[in-house]
Order: sequence, then structure tokens, then C-alpha cells
Amino acid sequence: MAAYTIKDIAAALGAEALGAADLLVSGVAEPASAGPKDLALAMKPEFADGLKQGQARAAVIGAGMDWQALGLEAAIIAPRPRYAMAGVTAAMDAGPVIAPGIHPSAVIDETARIGAGAAIGPFVVIGPDVRIGENARIASHVSIGAGAVIGDDALIHEGVRICHHVQIGDWFIAQPGAVLGGDGFSFVTPETSMVEQARATLGKAENAATDQSWTRIHSLGSLVIGHDVEVGSNAAIDRGTIANTVIGDGTKIDNLVHIGHNCVIGKDCLICGQTGFAGSVQMGDRVVLGGKCGVNDNIVIGSDVVAAGSSKLFTNVPSGRMVMGHPAVKMDTHVEMYKALRRLPRTTRAVTELQKALSKPDDRP
Repeated sequence: MAAYTIKDIAAALGAEALGAADLLVSGVAEPASAGPKDLALAMKPEFADGLKQGQARAAVIGAGMDWQALGLEAAIIAPRPRYAMAGVTAAMDAGPVIAPGIHPSAVIDETARIGAGAAIGPFVVIGPDVRIGENARIASHVSIGAGAVIGDDALIHEGVRICHHVQIGDWFIAQPGAVLGGDGFSFVTPETSMVEQARATLGKAENAATDQSWTRIHSLGSLVIGHDVEVGSNAAIDRGTIANTVIGDGTKIDNLVHIGHNCVIGKDCLICGQTGFAGSVQMGDRVVLGGKCGVNDNIVIGSDVVAAGSSKLFTNVPSGRMVMGHPAVKMDTHVEMYKALRRLPRTTRAVTELQKALSKPDDRP
């Protein structure tokens, strides 16, 4: 395992190194479980007690913490500790072991073009006319469909499925089991369906359902993913029906997220686990959606929107708004609604007492 000096780590982070700056560390750990060769991550005062339980000689600490009083030989002080943590973990992460070159069991069409420095693991299947950029790392049991394009420095973990003609930029990461570019869920009936009636009348359908089957609308569009995008385990992003589904540069998508056909997602968005998008959503840049959010079809979400976990977005959301709830409303409005809901039993009792008083008026003159 590679070892790094405290001063080199600090320089890479743009942080300050104190004490024995030439001390070598080869791993990172929480303070209480850190060994003598680990860099402990004790970035808040409440983590300091853990250093007494562990054996760390060096740690990343927050501003104002006394590294000598903590018994350390060396320390890195970062003005923004959690951001520093991103740099430390990146430096220490060796990534999956994928042998350089192409594994003998990989099946690669003769028309595919593989960039220099690529590492392709066992049982990978790469279809015709695929283009894979330089230094790509592709783990075992990945399949890449015909005509797909993947940029430089990609890391594609085990079991990922990239469908035909999907286009992906540089520095892409896909966690195990992600499915990219499957067909959209799009079906229609020969005559007006109950779903269409309910939507048009807000639930007041007049006619009983007729005996008819769903007819498939085929997905002729593709999926276009920008640069520096990450997709989590078992996420599924559908291709477009006619136009492409688009994921903007820098967007990070968590495990078990589903993004339906024709969605256009902006840059630098953060989409947390189990969030689901219906089709044809337009979403701006830097949007953050907490876990288990639901997004209705054909709505527009502006830039810089933040939605709390489990929010359900049924209508357009303007840029810069923070929303919460089911249905999603402004966060401060939701807090007031929640307070009112908690007061509801007490209010109901008070109303009941008033009703009783009014139904039995005082008979005195």
C-alpha cells in the first residue's frame, strides 16, 4: 500500500501541516480505530476524545483545535475540513483492482475502438462501433451496446449495463448494477384510456373502461451524459422517446434512482437515493433532491432548488426555492402546516366542546 507524507497530503489539499511533516501514513481511519500508520479524521472537537482511544500519530483537525494537546505528532489543519476529507479519501483510494490491458475472456467486437491505457476486466462484452476513451477502467461483467461512446478516464464497476448508442463524457463513474439507456416506459391505448380521462377531468371519468390493450411506444432517442458524472448502484436512466434524455456535467446520482425518458437534468445536480422522475422533466443546474423524492412528469424545476427528503413535486418549482412535503410547498409553509397538523387534535376537542355548548344553551332567563 502506498504511503504519503503529511506535508505532501497537506500540499495537495492546500492546507497547513504542523509538527512532524515527514511522517508517513498509508491509510485513513476514524479516530478511535486509527492505527499508528493511519491518518485520523478528527475534524471537529467532538471527535477529539476518539484520539485517546486510537493510536493515530497524525490527524486532520479543524481550525482552533490544539494538535499537541491531543497527543499528536503531526496534524493537518484545513479551513474546510469536510472538503479536505474529499481530497484525503481521493488520494488514499486505490480503486478496484483491474489488471491493465484486456482480459482474455472479454468479448470485444472487431469494430470497437479502445483507447490507450484502458483496462478491461473478465467477461466484459463490448458491441460493434463502440468507442472507449483513454485510461478507462471497466470491471467484470459489464456490457456496452452497439455504437456507445464513453470518454476518457471512466471507471465502470461490475455488472453495469450501457445500452446502444448511449453517449458518455470524460471522468464518468458508474457503480455496480447501473443500467443506462434502457427503453422508456411509454404505452398508449387505441382509444382514450381511463388514465387520460382521469387526468383531463381531475378524476371524474364519465365512461367505464373499454376492453383494450396497451401499445408500446418505442424509444428512438438516446441517453447523453456529460463530463464528471457519477451514477450509483442499481440506478436506471431511460433513453428518450424521440429526443434524448440528458444528464448535465458534474451531476451525481445516488443508488436506486430512476430517471424516466426525455428528462433533461442540468449541471452539478445532486439526486439522492430512491428518487424517481417520471418522463419529460426539465430540471435546472445545482438542484439537490433528498432521498425518496418523487417528481411528476412534464414539470419544470428551476436552478438552485433544494427539496427535502420524501418531497413530492407535482407542479413547477421556481429557481432558488426550498421545498418540502407531500405535495411539496415552500419549507417555511410546510413547517407551519406541520405545526397546525400537530395542533389538530386539540383544536378538534375545542370545537367539539363548543358544539356541545351551543347545542345545549343555558335556559336561564
